[in-house]
Amino acid sequence: MFARHFVKGRAIPEIIHVGSMELRFLRDKHDTNGSLDLFEMTVPGGGNMPAAHYHRDWDETVYGLTGTLGVTVDGTTHSFEPGATMFIRRGAVHSFNNTSLPDTAKMHEIMLRHCLVPA
Repeated sequence: MFARHFVKGRAIPEIIHVGSMELRFLRDKHDTNGSLDLFEMTVPGGGNMPAAHYHRDWDETVYGLTGTLGVTVDGTTHSFEPGATMFIRRGAVHSFNNTSLPDTAKMHEIMLRHCLVPA
Protein backbone atom coordinates (compact mmCIF):
# COMPACT_ATOMS: atom_id res chain seq x y z
CA MET A 1 0.00 0.00 0.00
CA PHE A 2 1.36 3.41 -0.94
CA ALA A 3 1.10 6.27 1.52
CA ARG A 4 -0.57 9.39 0.18
CA HIS A 5 1.34 12.64 0.20
CA PHE A 6 0.64 16.01 -1.32
CA VAL A 7 2.59 17.63 -4.12
CA LYS A 8 1.64 21.19 -5.02
CA GLY A 9 -1.73 20.69 -3.28
CA ARG A 10 -2.59 17.41 -5.04
CA ALA A 11 -2.81 14.00 -3.38
CA ILE A 12 -0.29 11.46 -4.68
CA PRO A 13 -0.95 8.69 -5.43
CA GLU A 14 -3.89 9.88 -7.47
CA ILE A 15 -6.13 6.98 -8.48
CA ILE A 16 -8.27 6.99 -11.61
CA HIS A 17 -10.37 4.27 -13.22
CA VAL A 18 -10.59 3.63 -16.96
CA GLY A 19 -13.16 0.92 -17.55
CA SER A 20 -12.20 -1.91 -15.21
CA MET A 21 -8.57 -0.76 -15.04
CA GLU A 22 -7.10 1.20 -12.15
CA LEU A 23 -4.24 3.65 -12.60
CA ARG A 24 -2.41 4.69 -9.45
CA PHE A 25 -0.23 7.70 -10.30
CA LEU A 26 2.90 7.70 -8.14
CA ARG A 27 4.55 10.68 -9.84
CA ASP A 28 3.33 12.95 -12.60
CA LYS A 29 4.51 15.69 -14.91
CA HIS A 30 3.60 18.31 -12.30
CA ASP A 31 6.10 17.05 -9.72
CA THR A 32 8.80 15.87 -12.19
CA ASN A 33 9.15 19.15 -14.11
CA GLY A 34 7.31 17.66 -17.07
CA SER A 35 9.73 14.76 -17.52
CA LEU A 36 7.48 11.77 -16.77
CA ASP A 37 4.33 10.20 -15.37
CA LEU A 38 4.86 7.07 -13.25
CA PHE A 39 1.88 4.89 -12.45
CA GLU A 40 0.91 1.39 -11.41
CA MET A 41 -1.79 -0.13 -13.61
CA THR A 42 -4.07 -2.93 -12.42
CA VAL A 43 -6.02 -4.89 -15.03
CA PRO A 44 -8.34 -7.47 -13.42
CA GLY A 45 -9.06 -10.86 -15.03
CA GLY A 46 -11.28 -10.22 -18.04
CA GLY A 47 -10.44 -6.50 -17.92
CA ASN A 48 -9.02 -4.33 -20.66
CA MET A 49 -8.24 -0.82 -21.83
CA PRO A 50 -11.66 0.14 -23.26
CA ALA A 51 -10.14 1.69 -26.40
CA ALA A 52 -6.88 1.43 -28.28
CA HIS A 53 -5.05 4.75 -27.99
CA TYR A 54 -1.76 6.50 -28.62
CA HIS A 55 0.25 9.27 -27.01
CA ARG A 56 1.10 12.19 -29.26
CA ASP A 57 3.68 13.82 -27.00
CA TRP A 58 5.41 11.05 -25.02
CA ASP A 59 6.79 7.53 -25.09
CA GLU A 60 5.59 4.82 -22.70
CA THR A 61 7.65 2.14 -20.95
CA VAL A 62 5.82 -0.77 -19.32
CA TYR A 63 7.22 -3.14 -16.65
CA GLY A 64 5.28 -6.28 -15.63
CA LEU A 65 4.81 -6.90 -11.90
CA THR A 66 2.33 -9.81 -11.67
CA GLY A 67 0.07 -11.84 -13.93
CA THR A 68 0.04 -12.07 -17.71
CA LEU A 69 -1.26 -9.26 -19.86
CA GLY A 70 -1.94 -9.05 -23.57
CA VAL A 71 -0.38 -5.88 -24.97
CA THR A 72 -1.30 -4.97 -28.53
CA VAL A 73 0.97 -2.44 -30.25
CA ASP A 74 0.28 -1.36 -33.84
CA GLY A 75 -1.88 -4.47 -34.40
CA THR A 76 0.57 -7.05 -33.00
CA THR A 77 -0.32 -8.69 -29.67
CA HIS A 78 2.43 -9.64 -27.22
CA SER A 79 2.14 -11.75 -24.06
CA PHE A 80 3.50 -9.66 -21.21
CA GLU A 81 4.63 -11.43 -18.00
CA PRO A 82 6.25 -10.42 -14.68
CA GLY A 83 9.70 -8.91 -15.17
CA ALA A 84 9.09 -8.10 -18.84
CA THR A 85 9.65 -4.59 -20.14
CA MET A 86 8.29 -2.97 -23.27
CA PHE A 87 9.00 0.40 -24.86
CA ILE A 88 6.04 1.89 -26.74
CA ARG A 89 7.10 4.81 -28.91
CA ARG A 90 4.93 7.92 -29.11
CA GLY A 91 2.33 7.61 -31.83
CA ALA A 92 2.12 3.80 -31.60
CA VAL A 93 -1.49 2.65 -31.17
CA HIS A 94 -1.72 0.30 -28.19
CA SER A 95 -4.11 -1.41 -25.80
CA PHE A 96 -4.04 -3.85 -22.88
CA ASN A 97 -6.20 -6.83 -21.98
CA ASN A 98 -6.20 -9.55 -19.35
CA THR A 99 -7.93 -12.66 -20.65
CA SER A 100 -7.16 -14.73 -17.56
CA LEU A 101 -9.87 -15.72 -15.14
CA PRO A 102 -10.01 -13.95 -11.79
CA ASP A 103 -7.94 -15.54 -8.99
CA THR A 104 -10.78 -17.35 -7.19
CA ALA A 105 -8.74 -18.03 -4.03
CA LYS A 106 -7.88 -14.34 -3.74
CA MET A 107 -11.51 -13.33 -4.41
CA HIS A 108 -12.71 -15.81 -1.75
CA GLU A 109 -10.31 -14.33 0.83
CA ILE A 110 -11.38 -10.76 0.00
CA MET A 111 -15.07 -11.68 0.25
CA LEU A 112 -14.60 -13.32 3.64
CA ARG A 113 -12.62 -10.32 4.92
CA HIS A 114 -15.61 -8.11 4.08
CA CYS A 115 -18.16 -10.50 5.64
CA LEU A 116 -19.44 -11.79 2.29
CA VAL A 117 -20.11 -15.49 1.89
CA PRO A 118 -19.04 -16.89 -1.48
CA ALA A 119 -21.66 -19.13 -3.13
